[in-house]
Amino acid sequence: MTTPARTEYVWGIDSTVDDDSTRYRPPHAVAFPVVKKTPKRVYYEYRGNTRFVDRQRLEADGQVHRLSGGWWEADCTVYLTEPAVYRHTPPAPPSLAELKAAMADAHPDRGGTDEAFIAARARYERARTTTPAPAAG
Repeated sequence: MTTPARTEYVWGIDSTVDDDSTRYRPPHAVAFPVVKKTPKRVYYEYRGNTRFVDRQRLEADGQVHRLSGGWWEADCTVYLTEPAVYRHTPPAPPSLAELKAAMADAHPDRGGTDEAFIAARARYERARTTTPAPAAG
């Protein structure tokens, strides 16, 4: 029994955004199979076409920006290893204890101003009314 040849890949980032938001996909890494390597170039398959990048720059820097590629193409920048794609996650809202402490610090008796205290109290009250009560155990 023969073992299949191991497939090598180079990588890109697909950040395509369609006009139809129902088909939105967040940016993600895409693998392109390497079809040939020479001392100067790495050839890979992209959407049925064979493309290439400078092998020495790819291996030295870990990535190569293709000058002939469009910014919308997933292989605009080709990576030697799978790139980490970070997604923006909104910061967690402050807890009620943090809001209560901020309200106390903004109090005029502690050196704050009336306006700062009123704003801090409004944030605390808004969070208190929208935060679900903890489950009884």
